[in-house]
Amino acid sequence: MSKDNQSNHSSQDLATFAKKKGFIYPSSEIYGGLAGFYDYGHLGTMLKHNFQNVWRKFFLDLNQNFYEIETANIMHKNVFKASGHLENFADPIVHCAKLAKNKNCDWSARADHLLEEHTKQRAEDLTSEQLTTAIKKADLKCPECNSELQDVETMNMMFPVNLGVGSKGSGYLRPETAQSPYVNFKAQYELQRKKLPMGLALIGRAYRNEISPRNLTIRLREFTQAELQIFFNPNLIEEHEDFESIKDVKIQTLLLEDRKTNKIVQRSASELVTKHNLPKFYIYHLVKIQEFYLNHLKIPKTHIRFYQLNDKEKAFYNKFHFDIEADLNTHGWTEIGGLHYRTDHALSGHQKVSKTKMEIFDEQSKQKFIPHVLELSFGVDRNVYTLLDLNYQKDQKENKDARGNDVLNLPKSVTPFTAAVLPLVKNKQPITNKAKEVLKLLKDNNVKTFYDEVSSIGRRYARADEAGIKYAITIDFDTLALDEDSDPKLKDTVTVRDRNTSEQTRVKITDLIKEIS
Repeated sequence: MSKDNQSNHSSQDLATFAKKKGFIYPSSEIYGGLAGFYDYGHLGTMLKHNFQNVWRKFFLDLNQNFYEIETANIMHKNVFKASGHLENFADPIVHCAKLAKNKNCDWSARADHLLEEHTKQRAEDLTSEQLTTAIKKADLKCPECNSELQDVETMNMMFPVNLGVGSKGSGYLRPETAQSPYVNFKAQYELQRKKLPMGLALIGRAYRNEISPRNLTIRLREFTQAELQIFFNPNLIEEHEDFESIKDVKIQTLLLEDRKTNKIVQRSASELVTKHNLPKFYIYHLVKIQEFYLNHLKIPKTHIRFYQLNDKEKAFYNKFHFDIEADLNTHGWTEIGGLHYRTDHALSGHQKVSKTKMEIFDEQSKQKFIPHVLELSFGVDRNVYTLLDLNYQKDQKENKDARGNDVLNLPKSVTPFTAAVLPLVKNKQPITNKAKEVLKLLKDNNVKTFYDEVSSIGRRYARADEAGIKYAITIDFDTLALDEDSDPKLKDTVTVRDRNTSEQTRVKITDLIKEIS
């Protein structure tokens, strides 16, 4: 899949398609919806779960000491005192000047995003004062009423929660899933027999009171993260036992020095270590993240890059920080994850506030230290959006050679259904019975299969294309040799139509599983 064979579609085209087919649509829509909240329909839920399962298998298999945990969404307020969220988890916000005068315009937006939309340059490293100056210099007005804008201020993004009845107990909906593995570190380290590196993976919900949620599932107030927190000996960051196996792999990088040209440079893992002073432990996981996208999600290499953040852009506790970015048809380069070397900031903070000792004695190295953390972080909803955006091919009605319907070219690893079983005609007993036999064969062999006997065969092919189904399997008169002029060689065969090419081939039912696999 490449941009050349995709149709040009807008974000609204994609939103309309996603809703029409049951992938994603606004939550509480019968009441007008709620900004920043979306529901997944039947196909969207399967796509999301498939992504999570592919992610889970790939990253947990990187080490025998990586495990998944599941934790509460509401956490003690002192968790976020220790992490710094109570004090620092804030975004810059700009309001319409009329709001301060109690007039009838309550427009507001995240200030750096507003500026980026107009200047097409990153502004996330600017202070509130610098944002105010830049907005005035650009002469930006309220898009609702064309009034002046107030000076930029900050707003904490966490959701507080009152706990119990008539009590003063309080907590917070977690704004990131990362804190859950950190507060579980001590217990899990003991349970996992005190071995490092130790990985705690978590796929779960996080909640942020976003100032201006937008772009479908790109920026939400309730979202899902898939994260792997790797706890390791900081004295061994320059090593990785499998580095030799990936040392020559070329990585799609955009380093700080590349910003002037804004061009991706392919650099080998070894080059990033020797010439750019990045540690082997960090680069090994950067290579594995790229492998995940290229080999398992089938994202074209030209659509993935690793964008290095400078000291102003990255969190102060991150020593190294690369964003994982995808080049979307609808929004250009968009952050969908990140690789962060968080040092010992998290565990040291929790040790200080909780008074629970996080320092360990490592039997292997005979050293005492607080483990450092390498965080592999992925926005699940953004990755699902990426899969839809890069694989959606809009019907090009003006093109006489187009097939006449939308197509979703999802890879087999994540598509809701791998195959569709289609009896050529409805209510023709022998054909219907054989179709259900084929359906059972596929399901018994763990092939995700959809059954459809409604409408013409052409319309059913189109529905399968739109749902991302890779193979459409048709049971027809030749399958059962029901016509006098049927070719006996075609008996017990089916037609297999490939979604990407529309090509059809005859396959023996006995060979069907092998052919699809």
